[in-house]
Amino acid sequence: MSTIKDVAREAGVSIATVSRVINKSPKASQSAFDAVNQAMSKLGYRPNAAAKALVSQNSNTVGVLVSDVSDPFFGALVKSVDKIARQHGKHTLIGNGYHDANQEKESIELLINNRCDALIIHAKGLSDEELMSYANEVKSLVIINRHIEPLAGRCVSLDNFKGSFLATEYLIRHGHTKIGCVSSNHDIEDATERTRGYLAALKEHGIDLPKSYVEYGSPDSEGGELAMSNLLTKSLEMTAIVAYNDNMAAGALAAANENGLTVPDQLSIVGFDDGLIARYVHPKLTTVRYPIEMMAEKAMNIALELAKDCQPEPEPLRFSPTVVRRDSVVKNSN
Repeated sequence: MSTIKDVAREAGVSIATVSRVINKSPKASQSAFDAVNQAMSKLGYRPNAAAKALVSQNSNTVGVLVSDVSDPFFGALVKSVDKIARQHGKHTLIGNGYHDANQEKESIELLINNRCDALIIHAKGLSDEELMSYANEVKSLVIINRHIEPLAGRCVSLDNFKGSFLATEYLIRHGHTKIGCVSSNHDIEDATERTRGYLAALKEHGIDLPKSYVEYGSPDSEGGELAMSNLLTKSLEMTAIVAYNDNMAAGALAAANENGLTVPDQLSIVGFDDGLIARYVHPKLTTVRYPIEMMAEKAMNIALELAKDCQPEPEPLRFSPTVVRRDSVVKNSN
């Protein structure tokens, strides 16, 4: 394998000149560019990315940590980050944390060690203090889908409480009072806030339901199906369901159909996220829009500004959810 010394020898220049050409320094002459590029092509030499980054202090990469990139929600997040990164001539490195503190830590440190110019972090396992420590180390680190008050200007988040409140209130305004909740069993802020929003909407409208109206499962279609099946096993009087996310809503819908309940005529369902699945289940899912693409673009733009030592303009970084009306909710006539 050819080395930088081989390229210098072939081009008849110094190693320092080869380094300047590789890093596109204005100090390198056109003749040096031509000679070095010709030598690299002849020898099949590829500059080491890490070495380039050490010289230029710029790796032209950005890092993004998500829970699981195979989840369409996180796929949309990564795609939006990558879109902005490419507009700035950068490429994206991805780490998966799976909502586990140790895996999140390993992924963040790997991204830092790869000298990423900016980091977008979606972490639920690490504590506020641990994330603040990383933020102090990396000036261009921005946190998404989580609010840490001392880092308020570097946190892009959604009001999960409001989203679930709106979903529940939407059902109440359609005449539903016997509303079940299919929630996530993950011990994260999103799950807590969405369940809290559901309970707050019931309370505000004078509806008192026992705790048995809430069931938990993994935040996917299988978890939604299991939680819905558990609710049905209790023989509760229900006319509607609020789900933690669209995947759980799809699972709940499947369980309802398998048990002879027609959606929405006998059971109305509201999801959360407005992901692709919401438009392709039958009936199409009424849901709460989570503007993850807008949030990811905002986070990336802030991170790139911070990487250039620029202070972004102060503006609200907490996004508001909205209800998206489709076909899975009808008025309750009982």
